Amino acid sequence: MRRRILLAAAMLAGTTLGVQAEDLPELFQRVSKSVVVVRARGRDLTAQSGTSVLVKYNEIGSGVLASSDGKVLTAAHVVQIADEVTVEFANGDNVTAKVIASEVKADVALLQASRVPAGISPARLGDSNTVRVGEQVFIVGAPYGLAHTLTVGHLSGRHKPNTIYAELPLAEFLQTDAAINQGNSGGPMFNMLGEVVGIVSHIISKSGGYEGLGFVVSSNMVRQLMLERRSFWTGVTWFQVTGDLAAYFNLPQPFGLLVEEVAKNSPAEAIGLRPSRAVAKLDGRDVPLGGDIVLSAMDIKLEDATSFQKVRERWGQLRAGEEMTFRVLRAGRIIELKGRVP
Repeated sequence: MRRRILLAAAMLAGTTLGVQAEDLPELFQRVSKSVVVVRARGRDLTAQSGTSVLVKYNEIGSGVLASSDGKVLTAAHVVQIADEVTVEFANGDNVTAKVIASEVKADVALLQASRVPAGISPARLGDSNTVRVGEQVFIVGAPYGLAHTLTVGHLSGRHKPNTIYAELPLAEFLQTDAAINQGNSGGPMFNMLGEVVGIVSHIISKSGGYEGLGFVVSSNMVRQLMLERRSFWTGVTWFQVTGDLAAYFNLPQPFGLLVEEVAKNSPAEAIGLRPSRAVAKLDGRDVPLGGDIVLSAMDIKLEDATSFQKVRERWGQLRAGEEMTFRVLRAGRIIELKGRVP
């Protein structure tokens, strides 16, 4: 009797494992169709040979289809100030896309593709709290433009928000030793069930290449910021003016946001914010010049980083057609800008 019970238990365990087990080649074939190549085109103001130059750029990143109606998750730094965005699906179809949400402080963004080719299904967004340090994970993306490249590793660590980079205080990072290189940004990291547990952000490297320290934004944080709360995309990059810089710029207050770049067809362009036209070296830093300096937004005066966060939270509540208001310093004059969310 005991032998029969043990045999039955072994058969049941074998059946359960058989249902759950899926080897890596099978997993890759099943989930890789949801992965896309993201191509962003825009203009960037840079300092070259002592002068400021507006340079056209072509950025290649990765992304993952998150819904059947064309929502694509990617990294904010790939698309934040892009004038044009296209996504290339696994079947080779290139379709236009637009940014509909972005959170620079967590390096995640959400695109809306104009269409989804037949036969392409979205990936499943998993629960990143369930993946444990030491578990095997894999990344699919386009390192150096090589589409649908697979890299494999393990979850190396977990990092709470505001513990890795001061510039990315909202990101909950999962650390991995799976190879990440230029072009992987925005791509998905999967667990061994084929669920997305993170979106690739960046690496820490002394050489500029892969050294085993890769960081992805956890899927739970991505879900919260992009799908549940949907952070507002401004289409602008900011340079914080504070301390001595505020005095140099003759600000009437101790804090302001200097407009660096503005993306075409973005809310920032629609309201009339003007980007910087030059870059100067000041106190050892590259400082943009000539752009509007925002003093208040949505009737909230910018006095410090805390008030800026309040503005960001107010932006996050905006919907299409709602009014935006800015009070800016432009060429020595304070003016009011008003517009509506496109």
